[in-house]
Amino acid sequence: FATDVITGGPTYVLGYLDVPHGADGLPEYKGPYKGGASQADFDKAVTCDGNKLTMHFNQPWADLPLAVAALRSFDPYRKDKDEGDKNNYVVFSNGPYKLDGKWNPNGGGTFVRNTEYDPKSDETGTRKALPDKIVYTQGDTDEVIYDRLIADSGDDQFAVTDRRIPPAYYTQITGAVEDRSTLLDTPYVDYWVPNFKKVTNLKVRQALMLATNAQGYLTALGGPNAGAVAKSVVSPTLVGYQDNPNFTQPPEGDPEAAKALLEESGEQTPYPLKVTYQSGTPSLDKSAGALADTWTKAGFKVTLDPQVETFYTVIQKPSADFDAVIAGWAADWPSQAAVLPPLFDSRINLVSSETNGSDYGNFQSDTVNKLIDEAAAIPDVEEAGKKWAAVDDQLGKEVAYVPLRTIKYYYLNGSKVTGFLGSPNTGVVDLGVVGVEN
Repeated sequence: FATDVITGGPTYVLGYLDVPHGADGLPEYKGPYKGGASQADFDKAVTCDGNKLTMHFNQPWADLPLAVAALRSFDPYRKDKDEGDKNNYVVFSNGPYKLDGKWNPNGGGTFVRNTEYDPKSDETGTRKALPDKIVYTQGDTDEVIYDRLIADSGDDQFAVTDRRIPPAYYTQITGAVEDRSTLLDTPYVDYWVPNFKKVTNLKVRQALMLATNAQGYLTALGGPNAGAVAKSVVSPTLVGYQDNPNFTQPPEGDPEAAKALLEESGEQTPYPLKVTYQSGTPSLDKSAGALADTWTKAGFKVTLDPQVETFYTVIQKPSADFDAVIAGWAADWPSQAAVLPPLFDSRINLVSSETNGSDYGNFQSDTVNKLIDEAAAIPDVEEAGKKWAAVDDQLGKEVAYVPLRTIKYYYLNGSKVTGFLGSPNTGVVDLGVVGVEN
């Protein structure tokens, strides 16, 4: 709530919490700073009795515990410490570390032991808090960071980073340097979607799917160190994952078979195809080019439409004129419920003529929406996973998307770092367990 004051955070609770919603689909309650008459509605939906917090939702949310643990957007906050957007840089800590001095938005800050913290009140198996001090710096380029990590001198021997090894540096990751590297699975998946306002012929979508060169796309982005060819928009790290049975095309695509299918579609060839994608680096341009190559061989007249700062502005317009868009997604918590509805439920995305939300292809399917409701109503997370697989299967049948790669993160740490472990929920180093040599 209060999204006009604190911006950029997850907004799932806006849809789930049992408070009245207006015609625009947004809650009438606008947050603690300007709740007004609607504050009473919030106070009915969320109640607090001592240390017991009760939240009432307007629909089933079986994997709420996963969302709470992953998002950290449900934590109660002390009213006397609430300074609105100032809290971006003023850290009030109830954990093992506290900010020493002020946070520099352009440089970082230093965290030291919090003398008010009692480990007995916490779960220390996953929050070991081993270093006495954590110095957080920001602003360096990936190249500068990895020049320092490869050199491994001075304080850089104790360093970790959330930046991945640039593909141009892969040849330097050998011998003793390679011993300090880690390849982590992540919840991130790249995929492309057709624009259903333009690519309405199923056989055309199937031809595009058949000619998709996912292997070439992956190779352009770094090969095995950058991920693997995907079999679903759902990450294999999520509960109940299954390969989508509809995506049986070869990893490098089959343009000849796709060309025959395109001819069967009855559409005039070459079929014009404008492909919008996120640009900004040579590897991103090469990855889009790899897809364009086999689509061209299959009988499509491909026009690549690179976007940098304007990418999301373009693809979230329902009136956009692209035929396909290359995109990416990650579950905000380890459940398929954090992937399939956000991307393909038209009821939560296509509610305005101004934006399509995260349904970049303007996909609408009553069958898919019904299956989503059935999956969401199952209280057991494992059982729900089977129904989510049925949702994904239907999406594949309609070619609502085509998967490209499951993303891996390739890291290097300093030689005196111990216990380096990545979080499968975020794909970055888990600072709760990492340590350093004395």
